[in-house]
Amino acid sequence: QVQLVESGGGLVQAGGSLRLSCAASGRTFSRYAMGWFRQPPGKEREFVAAIDWTGGSTDYADSVKGRFTISRDNAKNTVYLRMNSLKPEDTAVYYCAADSNPFTTAQTMGVMEKLAALDAWGQGTLVTVSS
Repeated sequence: QVQLVESGGGLVQAGGSLRLSCAASGRTFSRYAMGWFRQPPGKEREFVAAIDWTGGSTDYADSVKGRFTISRDNAKNTVYLRMNSLKPEDTAVYYCAADSNPFTTAQTMGVMEKLAALDAWGQGTLVTVSS
């Protein structure tokens, strides 16, 4: 089973940028759909972005479309989340997750998360956006 480790979180001013990384162990990383989720303080975890195993299909929550970009480098076993134009409401713990189901697409990662069907989660990285 793949293991995930996030990095890149921190404190940033509103309007700033951060890039999160999620490093995966395991030789089958390239076959996993990957997603980013976040949990704001006092709220439930929510879908942010996802990418299929080929890297050719992505999906985003409406709240981050046009500001965040998910990408992956299968040679480095890493998935990234580039976050631009950050807002205070983006403050959250950000988690990456993996799904080995070959039928899971970028568009269904959020559904799979609600079904508690994702294979692995990272420990999370805190992003704090100050106003």
